Amino acid sequence: MKPERIRYSSYLPLYHQQEDCHCSRYTGRRQEVMPQKQKTKSWTELKQAGNECFKTGQYGDAVNLYSQAIKVLEKSREESAADLAILYSNRAASYLKDGNCTACVKDCDMSLELSPFNVKSLLRRAAAYEAVEQYRNAYVDYRTVLQIDCNVTAAQDGTHRMTKALTEADGPSWREKLPPIPSVPVSVREKFAQQAAANAKLQNSAANQNGIKETTKPAPSSEDIKKGQVLKEEGNALVKKGEHRKAIDKYTQSLQYNPSEVATYTNRALCYLSVKQFREAVSDCDKALMIDSSNIKALYRRAQAHKELKNIKACVEDLHSLMKVEPKNTAALKLLQEVQKK
Repeated sequence: MKPERIRYSSYLPLYHQQEDCHCSRYTGRRQEVMPQKQKTKSWTELKQAGNECFKTGQYGDAVNLYSQAIKVLEKSREESAADLAILYSNRAASYLKDGNCTACVKDCDMSLELSPFNVKSLLRRAAAYEAVEQYRNAYVDYRTVLQIDCNVTAAQDGTHRMTKALTEADGPSWREKLPPIPSVPVSVREKFAQQAAANAKLQNSAANQNGIKETTKPAPSSEDIKKGQVLKEEGNALVKKGEHRKAIDKYTQSLQYNPSEVATYTNRALCYLSVKQFREAVSDCDKALMIDSSNIKALYRRAQAHKELKNIKACVEDLHSLMKVEPKNTAALKLLQEVQKK
């Protein structure tokens, strides 16, 4: 709180300036007035103030408030790695909006050190890398997010943009120049799925209270993911034995538990191709590509299905899309030559 403005002329003696001191009416002595102590804000109050500034586009002020919150939290006894990670990630978002990509990356690094595989921090760092044309690093972060949750649209779109940019910059061998993509532990995926399910439940509950009909499906639980994985592996074993119809049943059961697993759709599409159910194969590839728009297997298998359905134009389009991702894919080149001869 700033001191009040002095109301008297500056030429008056010091003891007449009531902001700093006053005279006793009885003794005439000068007495110091103790300044009032300003109440220190908690880190949660500073964080909330930072959030409000961010919402109104005051990114510089948001950075300042998040910085204060970080200092307060680091000094407090209630210091929490998860809370600090959120503050660093929030400040990173402010830096990103303000165009300070270097500071954004640094804060995201701090956040991810405190809370590994934090989706927001990964997306913000990816966006910062993309802005300064560090496309390989951006690609790695976008792909890491898709390992955690393949339904994140920002990561899907980002992966597609980076694939296109890297193909243009580095040519067909661009994947060989990538930094290693970290493997996301199953426990992290399960935790994220649980959080997503809880958030969806809260949103649906609020919507129902407001008289809004529920329209979104909750994310699969960790138990559902495990059951889906077991059934998928059983389907894979049946494919190796050549029992494609039985494998289709297993993949179908798996998708009932976890409908967001890309590999299950592409695997079932392979089985549908084997049993000559080409329209079903196209449908499964469509679903896989909605989740991962540059999935090689989905593009190739849909092209195969289109060929069998005599839809040559769609087949060629899929093969061209595939070769933008992998220009030297021999199977795609061979299939393209076949259909172009007809």
